[in-house]
Order: sequence, then structure tokens, then C-alpha cells
Amino acid sequence: MSKKVLLSGVRPSGKPHIGNYFGALKQFVDLQDQYEAYIMIADYHALDFVQNGKDMKQNIMNVLLDYLAVGLDPKKVTIFKQSDVSEHTELARIFETITTMPYLMRAHAFKDAEAKNKDLSVGVFNYPMLMAADILLYSPDIVPVGADQKQHIEIARDTAEKFNRIFGDTFKLPEPLIMKEVATVPGTDGRKMSKSYGNTIPLFAEYEEIKKCVMSIVTDSAGGFPKNVFEIHKLLRPEDELKKIYEEKAGKYKELKEMLIEDLEKFIAPLREKRKEFEKDIPKALEILKAGGEKAKKISGPKMDEVREKVGVKLY
Repeated sequence: MSKKVLLSGVRPSGKPHIGNYFGALKQFVDLQDQYEAYIMIADYHALDFVQNGKDMKQNIMNVLLDYLAVGLDPKKVTIFKQSDVSEHTELARIFETITTMPYLMRAHAFKDAEAKNKDLSVGVFNYPMLMAADILLYSPDIVPVGADQKQHIEIARDTAEKFNRIFGDTFKLPEPLIMKEVATVPGTDGRKMSKSYGNTIPLFAEYEEIKKCVMSIVTDSAGGFPKNVFEIHKLLRPEDELKKIYEEKAGKYKELKEMLIEDLEKFIAPLREKRKEFEKDIPKALEILKAGGEKAKKISGPKMDEVREKVGVKLY
């Protein structure tokens, strides 16, 4: 019996942090045996924020190395770059013709940017259409997302339903796979860990960097229990075990932070070393990415041909 299909991806917009790992990358690895998985480097989405060619190339390479270092196996998973598959942007253009502006104005990213009075690019406004194309081209059964990203799947489903209604049955409606057990990973300041907040612990940090990040974690003195330290720490140890330790060391913030530093180093060090090994053979890593793009096109190409036929632009 053939495996169900999974699709997801990461935007190459900077160094990954432990929140990226526990919120997404770990799930990709855990699910790679269970599903036919397509894991994308969403470089065209990153263009909304990264507009320096040299930086973009480095960011793409970094995501590729990150994928390999955390344990994605190219024999099990199709790792590919969005820009290597021209069908993504072609299908997005077709979806734009059946989508209204008021509908796109419901997107969370648009609302957030509008609330902050930011100058919006057309790319940021239209990004849900490119994301819908990313998803629907591969007929995935599931798309793993955090609860805050569920709207992306809802928009893809709405777009698929509308296209099917206008042009005939073409697209499968994907289901979101919400990782309920993955809570929002807090940053060093207590807010959600995010590159934009500058409150991250890098996934491949060296020991001294880990130490600096952990010692900067904001502590709340209520009851001698440093909540922000604990919330990060429970990603690495069973919660019951930690509660006992934190109760025994109530008020001893420095000791608890030092313990978190050591536990983070134990977790990060093997990933860091594995990544350094992949860095030694960049041509091999690029071969994996190129082969993934070719495999992705074998799926997306026939689907795009079907779309061209349905909309009436395919004449030969």
C-alpha cells in the first residue's frame, strides 16, 4: 500500500533556532518513515524579506545543511528548492485570477503588516496564493503546521475547492497536521522565540554562545521558580523530573541556568558536529538538492499539465 503524502518547508531567512527545531524540523524527521515526504526550501517566499543575492544563496545553503544535519534522509525524503520547480509560480498566477482582494485581506500576515502601518509589497499580499500552489501541486494528504499557521491550509483548501468548482475536479484537499504536543517555544525574554525578536537560542550554537543566551534568559522571581528557564528546559527533559529538580533548587537561578546550559550543549553538540561534516562536502549536498528538484518536477509537471488543460491554455 502506497504511503500518504506529506509536504512542508522552511523559508531561508536566517539561522534556525531551537524553536524551529522543536516546532517543525523534529516533526519532519519523526514523520519521514511514515509518509512520502516533500520538504521544500521556500526561497521565493524569502524574497519578500531577503533582497541581497549573496545572502539568499548563503541562506539557501544553510537550510539545506540544516535539513541534513537534523536527520532528514534524502533516501526517504525529497528535499528540493522552490525556485527549481517553475510550476509553483505558474500555478500561483492562475490561482491569483480566481481569488479576490477582499479574500486575501483576511490573511493574518496582511492584517499584522497593515496594523503596523508597513508598506506592503505585492509579494507579501499575494503570498497565500504561492503557498497554495506549493501545497496543491503535490496532492499531499497532510501538511504539518503549528496551530498559528492553520490558516495557510484553510486558504489552500478554499483555493482548491474554488478551482475544482470552476474548472472541474483537479486538486486534492489537504488536511493540516497540528502538532498539539508542541507548545510555543519561548525565547530568552519570555515571548515566542523568533528571529525578529532577537530572543533565540541558535540550533547549532557553540558552547559559549549557548552560555551567553541562557544567562540572558529573563527570570521571574515569583516563588523562586524561573518560568522562562523551565519552559525551555522541558524541551530537553521530562517535565516531572524537572519539576522535582526546580523545587529542590528553588531560588537558585544560576544553578538552574547552568544545568540548562549543559543540557543544551548535550543536545546541540551532535547536531553541530554533524552539520560541520556536511559542510566539508558542499558539492554532494548540492547534488541532493538538485536531484530533489528533478524528482519534485516529476510530480508537479503532470499536475501542471492537467491544470493547463483544464483552464484551456494547452493547445499542443
